[in-house]
Amino acid sequence: MLKILIADDHQIVRRGLRLTLEAESDMKVVAEASDGAEVSALVKKHKPDVVLLDLQMPGQNGIETLKQLRPDFPELPVLILTSFSDDAHLYAALRAGARGFLLKEMDGDDLVEAIRGAAKGKPQLHPEIAKRLMARAPMPEDPFESLTERERDILKLVARGMSNKEIAAQLVLTEMTVKGYVSDVLMKLGVSDRTQAALMAVRYGLIPPEEL
Repeated sequence: MLKILIADDHQIVRRGLRLTLEAESDMKVVAEASDGAEVSALVKKHKPDVVLLDLQMPGQNGIETLKQLRPDFPELPVLILTSFSDDAHLYAALRAGARGFLLKEMDGDDLVEAIRGAAKGKPQLHPEIAKRLMARAPMPEDPFESLTERERDILKLVARGMSNKEIAAQLVLTEMTVKGYVSDVLMKLGVSDRTQAALMAVRYGLIPPEEL
C-alpha cells in the first residue's frame, strides 16, 4: 500500500486527488496539508511514500517546503503539482530536490502511474513541463564528455525511468555497482538527482524525448 501525502491550499483540489488516488487498491492518502508549513510535521508523523506538493501556496510555498524537507528526508519522492507556474519557479523546485513535475489537469490514470513510478525512484516529468525545462537549459558543447561508455549506458537507462534494480538486471551488474555508477554520473554532470540527469539526457540528445 502506497501512502500519499497531499499538500495543496485548495480543498477542492485535495478532495479530487483523494478520490482519484483512493479508488486505487494500492494507494491510501494518509494526510492532507493546506500550507507548506504543515508538511514536515505530517511527513514525520505519517511517513508517506510519496508527497504531492503544490508549487504555489500562501504562507510557505512548495519550494520553501522542499528545502525544509530535504535535510531530514533526502530520498522521499516529492512530486510537484502545478498549473503551469513560471519557469523560474520550476527550475528552483528542481534545484531544491523535486523528483517530478505533474500538471493538475493531467489524466487520473497518468497521475496514479506517475506516483507508482516515483515510489520506485523513477523521475516523473509531464511532457509539456519537460519541454519548458529543457528549452531553458544552457547548451554546453558536450555535457557527457567526462562520462565513460558504461556511464552513458547507465544514464540512458536512468532517463528511461529504470530503477537501480532494473538497470542491474539489464546490464548484469549488482545493484550496489549500479548505485555507484549513478552517483558518479550525477557528480560528473553536476546535478543532484535522477530527474535533472534525465532532463540533460533528453536535452542534449542522448535519448529521444518520447523515451523519457
